[in-house]
Amino acid sequence: MLKGLDPLLNADLLYVLAAMGHGDELALVDRNFPAVSLGARVIRLEGVDAPRALEAILSVMPLDDMLDTPYTRMVDLGSAEVEESDVCREFIRIVERHEGPRWQIGRLDRFGFYDRARAAFAVVVTGETRVNGSLLLTKGIVRPADPIQVPPPEDAQGEAAKGESAGAEPETASPA
Repeated sequence: MLKGLDPLLNADLLYVLAAMGHGDELALVDRNFPAVSLGARVIRLEGVDAPRALEAILSVMPLDDMLDTPYTRMVDLGSAEVEESDVCREFIRIVERHEGPRWQIGRLDRFGFYDRARAAFAVVVTGETRVNGSLLLTKGIVRPADPIQVPPPEDAQGEAAKGESAGAEPETASPA
């Protein structure tokens, strides 16, 4: 067990997220998605819906802020599903909570989505039951944190060293 990590992030998923490079894609898909037949590296999160899996993934993985659409959903362009579905609205809320409201969610037809998933670094199959509850995520970079400024220690020796360097004589103990 590790501290501070979402419990859905099992060893296989953590390995994949850490091994991915900037610009690599991860497919987060519903339980009906043909992941194995696409020949993809598959990680299973059975019994977990796609929004919950997205929440766990985005707790450790940044999206690519150099793209206009670093996350893209599968849609059936021939139906009314082109409008945002409930699962799509959940995806948007989660992304905006982690990354801010910077992007519009991309849309890709089923076969275009399959092609991109085939080329993805890995496919995470969830227990999502809603139709087209699938998403492509493009990994961004983890930017370096600002260095922590540590104040110099102010102890007796440090103060004495300051005094010596300023030309002052160090105090000596008088005999008792």
